[in-house]
This record gives sequence, C-alpha cells and structure tokens, in this order.
Amino acid sequence: MCKRSLYSLLFICAAFLFYNRASAQVGIFDAQGDVGKVKPSGTGAYDSKTQQYTLTGSGTNVWATHDEFHFVWKKMKGDFILRTNAAFIGKGVEEHRKVGWMIRTSLDTGSKHISAVMHGSGLTSLQFRGTTGGVTDEKKFDLTSADEVIQLERKGNTYTMSVAKRGEMFTSQEVNDIDLGDDVYVGLFICSHNPAVTEKAVFNNVRIVIPAPATLVPYKQYLGSDIEILDVASQTSKIIYQAPVSLQAPNWMQDGKHLLYNSDGLLYTFDLKTNMPTVLNTGSATHNNNDHVMSFDGKWLAISSSDKSGASMGWVVPITGGEPRRLTPVGPSYMHGWSPDGKWIVFCGARNNEYDVYRVPSAGGPEERLTTTPGLDDGPEYSPDGQYIYFNSVRSGLMQVWRMKADGSEQTQLTNDDYDNWFPHISPDGKWIEYITFLKNEVAPGDHPFYKHVYLRVMPVGGGPSTVVAYLYGGQGTINTPSWAPDSKHLAFISNTSLLFPTFPISK
Repeated sequence: MCKRSLYSLLFICAAFLFYNRASAQVGIFDAQGDVGKVKPSGTGAYDSKTQQYTLTGSGTNVWATHDEFHFVWKKMKGDFILRTNAAFIGKGVEEHRKVGWMIRTSLDTGSKHISAVMHGSGLTSLQFRGTTGGVTDEKKFDLTSADEVIQLERKGNTYTMSVAKRGEMFTSQEVNDIDLGDDVYVGLFICSHNPAVTEKAVFNNVRIVIPAPATLVPYKQYLGSDIEILDVASQTSKIIYQAPVSLQAPNWMQDGKHLLYNSDGLLYTFDLKTNMPTVLNTGSATHNNNDHVMSFDGKWLAISSSDKSGASMGWVVPITGGEPRRLTPVGPSYMHGWSPDGKWIVFCGARNNEYDVYRVPSAGGPEERLTTTPGLDDGPEYSPDGQYIYFNSVRSGLMQVWRMKADGSEQTQLTNDDYDNWFPHISPDGKWIEYITFLKNEVAPGDHPFYKHVYLRVMPVGGGPSTVVAYLYGGQGTINTPSWAPDSKHLAFISNTSLLFPTFPISK
C-alpha cells in the first residue's frame, strides 16, 4: 500500500470514529434547547441523508430586553462564516415568526447577541443587542422573500449579514461596534412570536466555515476541502467527502459513477457509491495541477503536469492510467477541453508572456493560436456539438465569459456585469453554461485565488440572464474543470473549510 493510500485509509477511520462520537449531537451542532420560558418546548432534528435540519419552536419573541426561542448551537471562537437556505413550513400564525442564524454570548434570555433573521412576512433584518439585558436594535433589508439564503460572518467585532432571494446575488448590512467575546454560542434558531403556537422551518445547505487566516501563504498552505454534489433544479447541495488537505477540480466521469480530482500532485478517481478515492496512475507525471479534462468518449484524459523545468505541460494518458504521452513542448500549458470528435485539445498557453487559447492535435503535432487580443484568455472548452469554444477573457476590463467558432472566428462576449467570471462549462445536453463568479473588489480581474466568497452561476448556452445556483467559500480549484454530471442535472464542486474532520456524515 502506498503512503498516500495509507493516509487516506487512516483519515477515513478517523472520520468514522468522529461521526460515531458526534452521532448524539444535532448534525454539526453540539446541543439544543429552549432559551427563556418557552412552552411548548421546541425540537431540532437532522436528516443525514438529505443533510437537512428541521426546527420547531414557540416563544414570545427575540426582541426588546429578553428572548424566547428554540436554539441548536455549538461553541465557537474566532472568525467564521455561517450560511443556510431557510424556509418556513406552512402558512403559520404570526407574520413576525422568526428563523435564522444567531450568535450569543450566553444562553441567558437577556444575553448579548447578533442575529440574521428572516420573518414569516418575508422581512429580513440584522438584529443585535449590544449589552446584557439591553434593548434590541436592527438594520432592515429591502428584500422580502419566503425562501432566502442567509449568511452571517464574523471578523473580530465586525458582523456582516448577507441575504439573497434564492438564485440572486447577496446584499449586505453590518455592525462593527458590538463585543460578544471570543467564546460564543453559534447556531440556528426558531421563534413563533406567540407563546401558545409552535412553528416549523427547514434549513438546507447549512455550512459553518472557518475562513483562511490573513497569515495563510497561498499555494504553500491550504485549508481542508469538501466535495459537494449540487442538484441544479433545487439548488440543494450535499457534502459527500471531506479531507484536511486541498482537493481540487472534480471532473464528472462519463459513467456517471465516478469523479476525478487532483490533490498534492496526484490524480484520484472517486467512487460515488462507496465514497472512496483511489490514486490514478499517471506514471512519471507526479506534479499534476487542476487543469485536467476527459475526452467525450471517456477513453482518454488530458492532464497538465510540471516537467523538470517546473512549467506546466500538456500530456495525454488513458483514462485507466498509464505512462503519459507529452503533448506540448512549450509551457506553461494548461489543458482544458477536447473536441467531441477527439481530434483536438484546447488549452491556455503562455507564449512570450501572453496567455492565449491554443489548440493542438490530440495525436500530436504543432499547436495553433486561436486568440490574439492582449490580456488573459483562459479556460477554453468545446460545446458538445463541436461548433463553439467557450472561454473567459479579461480583454474588456473584468474577466467575462466569451465564445468563438471552433476555428477561432467570431469571438463574442456573453457576460457583461460588474463581477469576474471564470471557467465556463457547457452541460452535456448543450443547453447551459456553468461558471464561477468572484467579487471584483476581492480579486484582480486576471486572478482566481483560493478562499474567497464566490458564486456558481448558470446561464443559457447562447447568453441571457444568469442564476446563482450555489453560494460558497472557495475559488481556485472549485470548478477549474468540466463538472457537469452526464444527466445535465447535477454539478460537482469543491468548497473549503479548515475543519479537519467531517462535520457532515460521509454518505454511504
């Protein structure tokens, strides 16, 4: 058994032990209970198959000088990011029933707190009590929706609430002058706003993320990684595997039963039935990066791996593994897409300090430059019908999604917004484009770093309005490669957290 396989086995055993130790808890939370004089009592339940939380609770209110509600919580320190999709079940009785995230100094009814709140009426607000037993204040959002994505982030004494109607971008409010202490209670809550009534709500996509510290050195230090599978229609995602190391760029293999990703220079296949990874033999290519792509017939794999010079080069290897055949004599070269007929591979290549889209015969031969406009052109990928190559380009100022004919002609911009959009991937049915969006004030237009707030968005293949299908902490390595399932209904991607053991059960 190789060293990496032994490490993977030890990690799985540790994860299994962790899950069994935590099985008495409520999912990722330490405990639950009612705060204040609450009758009838509330409940909190976690479904490990759906990774969904269901809360019921009563209580007079979370407001004024004291609170009454049901709370599922864990103790935490330092900075963190909390995110969930929340929805009430049923019409309800009180329009001001509340659910959301809460951070409290204690479990006392008059504790200081910061709460990201969604009301039954759709009102959304950031509520806070700055002194023990003091009066609660709030900052209201214009958004009113019955199905919202709620995020609450702590950086020191700054608390930022971000909300979005499902499918749309976040808007934010913050408070920065409240000291809850370093050691706090963090969790989901529900309050019926009527002591005689019990309300019910569900929470999907529940995530607690420990973000990268400011001292983290990119490409030398890494956070842990989560492999997630997203149902595009419902926008519900499940974590299927976690590791305390950097996992990157999951391809969905043509059999629909396996993923392929890279980690620490090696490639791994991941069995979606057993949730077990296996090293893929790539021979002498042991410095593989996150630009790898399979042929449409599922028989071949184009990989990007550094040679002795340290520059990334293109290689071809059978999908079953073996000694790779070198494809590009010059680097850096990053492989991104096969033509449907298998004859061409498109890649991003740096020549004379200029990054452009090139194609090269998969059987070997001279490369051909397809883009010549100054500025970074990257992430090329063929459409399933072979007529177009989709790519991202910074030529218009910000990184945007473009497409061109397969011969490089008719280069046309498809997205044009105030964000940086990378790595367009075309669904197998040819109808949709998935891409990753970085906030322009967080990254330079030509950069796609690790550990940022990002969106996964989907748009019609010919252009049109985009829909956010996932809100996450990730970036580099999240979807560098084609990640659609063969059914065009699911996506695989990587999100990041520094938690070293699974906070969700590994699905069986």
